[in-house]
Amino acid sequence: MLRRSLQLALGRDVLGRDVLGRGLGTRRGGSRLGKVEGSGGYRGSWVAPVSSFVTFKIRDPGHDVKTVGRLGEGDWNGKMSEIKKKIQSFLPGGAWTQLHDTSYLPPEHSDVVIVGGGVMGLSVAYWLKRLEKPRGAIRVLVVERDHTYSQASTVLSVGGIRQQFSVPENIQLSLFSVDFLRNINEYLAVVDDPPLDIQFNPSGYLLLASEKGAAVLESNVQVQRQEGAKVCLMSPEQLRNKFPWINPEGVALASYGMEHEGWFDPWSLLQGLRRKAQSMGVLFCQGEVTRFVSSSSHAETASGEEVTLKRVHEVHVKIDHSLEYQPVECAIVINAAGAWSGQIAELAGVGKGPPGTLQGTKLPVEPRKRYVYLWNCPQGPGLETPFVIDASGAYFRREGLGNNYLGGCSPTEEEEPDPENLEVDHEFFQDKVWPPLAQRVPAFESLKVRSAWAGYYDYNTFDQNGVVGPHPLVVNMYFATGFSGHGLQQAPAVGRAVAEMVLHGNFQTINLSPFLFNRFHLGEKVHEHNII
Repeated sequence: MLRRSLQLALGRDVLGRDVLGRGLGTRRGGSRLGKVEGSGGYRGSWVAPVSSFVTFKIRDPGHDVKTVGRLGEGDWNGKMSEIKKKIQSFLPGGAWTQLHDTSYLPPEHSDVVIVGGGVMGLSVAYWLKRLEKPRGAIRVLVVERDHTYSQASTVLSVGGIRQQFSVPENIQLSLFSVDFLRNINEYLAVVDDPPLDIQFNPSGYLLLASEKGAAVLESNVQVQRQEGAKVCLMSPEQLRNKFPWINPEGVALASYGMEHEGWFDPWSLLQGLRRKAQSMGVLFCQGEVTRFVSSSSHAETASGEEVTLKRVHEVHVKIDHSLEYQPVECAIVINAAGAWSGQIAELAGVGKGPPGTLQGTKLPVEPRKRYVYLWNCPQGPGLETPFVIDASGAYFRREGLGNNYLGGCSPTEEEEPDPENLEVDHEFFQDKVWPPLAQRVPAFESLKVRSAWAGYYDYNTFDQNGVVGPHPLVVNMYFATGFSGHGLQQAPAVGRAVAEMVLHGNFQTINLSPFLFNRFHLGEKVHEHNII
């Protein structure tokens, strides 16, 4: 425990005087407080709970306050000299060095903290700034732990977008998102920067159904048409005529997206959103959220259940490759942490209650590993090839112009791979992906796999659909997660929906009430038939 007094001898100013003398610690309640004073109007202070950490701040003559360091219980001896150097760098006559730059720290206050800087979190940030009134009214901070995005679901995806869902809300989300993508520079253009090109390829989706799935496919298409999607049904003969490279054996019915479906470059969308958000004043920090500080109150639900309401006041951000962290005071937290959003929710107290109660209902989102394979086939389908979803669940699409293809298949529950790493199982391609695709496209009998990678789904184990909007008990935490493979394509619309809920208290353009958190406690699943 940190029970010693702080004694700092921080050197002398240009006149040889002690700039900061000694600071002696005292106890007040459960905390230890201390101050140090010196010439030139500079003052320093530190404060810590007895068994926690010490925070060092310095106030200059203009009354600007800077946090220069923190020490945990085990850091006192090893980090003390570094703290001294940082304080010295702010003092008159002190030498400036890049080592002491604290610009990498997040701000101490932000109206909204978004946890997760993938395409979903960036979309929320963009729409908050676009819809705010007046301009500059909201300070938004995005916290992302992996600035390289090397394991981000966004950039490891195959980049498809479709309207061929069975739930109206999913269709509406994708209809808006494709309009956003097709007119990307109307939304994301930045003055004096080159236009954004996300390499949208409007080749459509082709879903194949066996005799067993034909009735469901036909019903889905009816819903899609009612929502405004341009989708047609095709018989096996029509399928063979339009796509002669397909073997229609075992196909009873197919649905084909004639407009506004295809694929695009996920990395370009992510970079475009980030560039635009920065131009609008969104702040970014590389770090990991490790703690939420909340206040609590008690209430009773309409059913008579006593619950604890929480409000997050502070987000602790651990700085990358450092023992330092920064507490950020905030009014709103957006959980857009993708595959790890369940862990972030747990940090905030979500699910910490008796099983079967609203208090004990967890956010059922976890990482699930999915493989993507890239192969070459000289005699494979040509430029008109759509994004094909076979009745077996295997899928593929064209990649570029050189007879290369991307594809894969979601495993069964029993086949789920270990998500602890992103290693690729090449036998999965041999056993589960190649056989059905070679049967469907005979040219694929002679393909050669060139590369492969794995990425994460933010998998909603409850019903594989998104979670959007506020938590009922952690009242200022909002979700944008759990889309189980279709989050990238719906991110532009989901970001808008979350911003509407934060700014106006309700969904204003697309009613996403079926995707609220409450459904997990109530047992009300969203039944989407077209999860890939």
